[in-house]
Amino acid sequence: QVQLVESGGGLVQAGGALRLACTAAIRPDIRDTVGWFRQAPGKVRAFVAAITWRAGSTHYADFVKGRSTISRDNAKNTVYLQMNRLQPEDTAVYYCAAATWVRMVVWRTSDYWGQGTQVTVSP
Repeated sequence: QVQLVESGGGLVQAGGALRLACTAAIRPDIRDTVGWFRQAPGKVRAFVAAITWRAGSTHYADFVKGRSTISRDNAKNTVYLQMNRLQPEDTAVYYCAAATWVRMVVWRTSDYWGQGTQVTVSP
């Protein structure tokens, strides 16, 4: 069973930063990748970033590349997403996700989802 719990969302002004956290309860299996998706009102859920537990391999969507960093603390079973220079278009519900690398990075989907945490960026 996989349980994902997000935290760290909130309200920031444009140009600000947030660090999201996802605490995962994961039994070792092929779903070795944890990442983040986001969904704004009226929009489809979009892939943001991913990281593997074992090797720490990362992949980012183009729209966050260079201003976001995904990392993990295996001892705490926690994945972080540091987001800098946030803009109003980053406003969305951010979901932690777990899947295989191929499903998340290639297919841009996931098998398990957290409850989501709201990120709101004001002008």
